[in-house]
Amino acid sequence: MTTPNDAPRPHTSTPPLTSASGADGVSILKTEKCSIRFGGLVAVNTLDMNVRPGEIYGLIGPNGAGKTTIFNLLTGVYEPTAGEIYFQGERIDGKRPYEIAALGISRTFQNIRLFPSMSVLDNVLTACHIHTRQTLADAVLRTPRFSADEREHTDFCMELLEIFGLARYRDEGGTSLPYGNQRRLEIVRALATRPKLLLLDEPAAGMNPSEQDDLLNLIRQIRDRFRLTILLVEHNMKVVMGVCERIQVVDYGKSIALGLPEEIRNDPKVIEAYLGD
Repeated sequence: MTTPNDAPRPHTSTPPLTSASGADGVSILKTEKCSIRFGGLVAVNTLDMNVRPGEIYGLIGPNGAGKTTIFNLLTGVYEPTAGEIYFQGERIDGKRPYEIAALGISRTFQNIRLFPSMSVLDNVLTACHIHTRQTLADAVLRTPRFSADEREHTDFCMELLEIFGLARYRDEGGTSLPYGNQRRLEIVRALATRPKLLLLDEPAAGMNPSEQDDLLNLIRQIRDRFRLTILLVEHNMKVVMGVCERIQVVDYGKSIALGLPEEIRNDPKVIEAYLGD
């Protein structure tokens, strides 16, 4: 399989996927006292988070700790009831999901969400619509702009599929692939939006030990190859400790620890709340 490190870079007509810092030059993503309530339940409680450009940042905690809810806040699925969220220095809480995606935040899901009636290639092409230049009239009349747009998007998506060893499946149904390749396909679709920040929600879920080892290498290669920042939610400690450069721990929606992997592994509060003896 061709890997992101040894594959050719995407063609120059397509803008590269790049990371960028915030207005302060320090953070690409920042939350300030961010909270959300569902009735009487506080799912996220005054969360402060500061993710630096280019790092692989882990977010861990027990089941029900609020990790996926945090992802939903960052991507506009939910709006915080208090606090603020900044991406590259721009406040994004209150924006719609498609607006946040257009700014450069993309995600995968804990439960794979591929389109079952679409081919592998079409699953990836759906992510390109936020960068399309064609209008409805172009699509109806099949204008040169429509043709150029479709060709550029198809070429770009095929290069991504080639990089991740999925090009030979381009015409197969997305949900017909083996589980590990479905996970790869979902990451490819997220990358097709050309993000600056990639959110991975439990990418190792359901993987065997060999697939987990491959995932460790894949996450590093994605960061380096596409110059991305990655925010990772994951229960598998082998993956988290093996790939994350900083880790934040949440419990009952509140941050209880932040530090390097070794610091988190030995933190008494983290051991009590999550890692066990």
